[in-house]
Formats: sequence, C-alpha cells, structure tokens
Amino acid sequence: MELKERVCIITGAAGGIGQAAARRFHAEGARLMLVDLDPGPLGEVARSIGPDVAWCQADVTQPEQVKRYVDETVARFGRIDGFLNNAGIEGVVAPITDSPIEMFDRVMAVNVRGVWLGLKYVMAEMQKSGGGSIVITSSTAGIKGGPGLSPYVTSKHAVVGMMRSASREGAPFKIRVNTVNPSPIDTRMMRSLEQGMAPSAPELAKERVAAGIPLGRYGQPEEVAELMLFLVSDRASFLTGATYMVDGGISAT
Repeated sequence: MELKERVCIITGAAGGIGQAAARRFHAEGARLMLVDLDPGPLGEVARSIGPDVAWCQADVTQPEQVKRYVDETVARFGRIDGFLNNAGIEGVVAPITDSPIEMFDRVMAVNVRGVWLGLKYVMAEMQKSGGGSIVITSSTAGIKGGPGLSPYVTSKHAVVGMMRSASREGAPFKIRVNTVNPSPIDTRMMRSLEQGMAPSAPELAKERVAAGIPLGRYGQPEEVAELMLFLVSDRASFLTGATYMVDGGISAT
C-alpha cells in the first residue's frame, strides 16, 4: 500500500475529483480527513468509504474553519502527511461585461483565498512533523485563457503562482507542493458549465467541448485521482514546484 498510515486531508471531498481521490487514497492505506461545505453529502461519502474515515464540515474561505479542520486532523491522527487542496467552484458562464461582481468575489474567495488558507495552516503543521506533500487542484484554465469564465480562469492561474511560491518556502522543510491541471472532467461542475454554455441543449455543449480535446472525450475523476496519488506518494519524492497536466492533450494544442 503506497499510502499506508499516511494522514491525508482532502478538501472538496464530496465533489467528483475529491471523492475519487478519497476512495483511491483509502484503498492505498491512507488515514483520511475529508472536508467539504455541505455536511450531508460529505458524511455520506465518508461513511461509504469506511468507518475509519474522519470528516469535517468547513467553509474554506473562513480562517477559523480552516484552522479547525487542520487542528481536528492533528488531534485525531497526530500529524499531516498529505494535503489535497482541492475545493473549488466554477462560477457562471458570462462575458466580463455581464459577469456579476459578487460572483467574481465568491470564486476568488473559494478558489484562491481558500487554497491560501489551507496552505497557511497545513504547512505550519507539516513543518513540525518533518515534511509532506501538497497537491493543489488547478485546471487547464490555469495555463490558458478562454471566453466566458474569467473569474474561474483568473483563480486557476492564481493558484499556479501560489504553488510556485509555496514550493520554494516549503522545500527547506521537505514539503513538496505541486498542482494538477485537469481538462474537462466528467463531474457535476461540467454539467453546470454545459448548462451555462447552452441552456437549451447542454448535451450539444458537451459534444463541442469533448471535440476540442485531442483524445476526444472528457476525463474521469479516477484518472485525476491517480495523478494525485502519485504526487503524494514517495514515487514523487523529487517533484515539487511544477504543474502536472491531466488533460487529454489540450495543453499540446
């Protein structure tokens, strides 16, 4: 088991990628603290994985709640070895001129402030225990632009820069920090975006998006989870400060 007895926190754990990662990490022996905003689905996910899985409802934009999920993890398990800084929202599909200001603020709060707060409190604990691995979920939108999703694109570019700074700060403490950058993945988030792109025919939006991916399909959450597992494991012990694409070839176009 690659993660036997490793203590890992996963935010956004009730979502598609977070849930897939939680199941994969647990299968590899990890001791898990799952975090999400909605306690109902979060509790269901935790119970479906196993009775040994801990969970904590938290709003990742609130410092005291982020500190609480970190403190509860350390109180229960004694340390933190891995952190999937994964919680994020998509916002709405709209050009900049029509995009609500409050939606920009909300996307930035969850996708940027929430990630930074997670780094702030988790890295402090990892420094005490001798290191660890942090994986931030960015996106192909973190390296490329696109119309209609400027808050999301901005936020995903921001966390790539944040990762680079964090990796330099973490290296002396043996803390590795990387991003995974998925293309469209077959999850609830993409259903929302498809509806925003073509409210009367979201299935056609999905076909158009998939046609723009060289491999001709959406990725699956489990495919992203495999990359996350690799980056947290000892196999990636010399990897830090980098972006890792899981995108069906989009970044090559």
